[in-house]
Amino acid sequence: MNKILNRILKPSTLYKYLFNFSPMYIRSAGRIKYMSEDMFKVIVEIPLSYKNRNYVGTIFGGSLFSATDPVYMMQLIHILGNEYVIWDKSATIHYRKPATEKAIALFEFKKEEIEQIIQNVKRQKEIAWKKELVITNTKGDIFCLLERELYIADRFFYQEKMRIKKELENKQNKKEVV
Repeated sequence: MNKILNRILKPSTLYKYLFNFSPMYIRSAGRIKYMSEDMFKVIVEIPLSYKNRNYVGTIFGGSLFSATDPVYMMQLIHILGNEYVIWDKSATIHYRKPATEKAIALFEFKKEEIEQIIQNVKRQKEIAWKKELVITNTKGDIFCLLERELYIADRFFYQEKMRIKKELENKQNKKEVV
């Protein structure tokens, strides 16, 4: 099905619609409003609605957090391609002021940043990459700041690492059985 849809739609359009209709993302109340064709830029909007309004009438902090969860990872998977393994590793959020209206998050990678990631992975085989994100209103007032840490590895290195890890776990399990 993915192959057929890729023939009809641009990958960025396909990602946008599939993402917005996925059950896990619908629950965050966030919506991808814009995605550049190269996926270097994504804009997510989180409206204030009955779905994410908290006790005091502002956007629930968890909704702000979850609406940003997989976006950087998804961007890098598309930008870097199948030669890499990318995982969200950790994240922190610092609330600045209550989100009393629609929130906007701009996810952006620069070409130089991607080149630096590629060079670092070539040298080290796996890296942890930190990326900051600001969630604002339409006027630019800051609701919160996030820092996301992504794990990025050479696919062959990662597969070998997982194979070795599994072998060690199997040996450990055999020792525990005896």
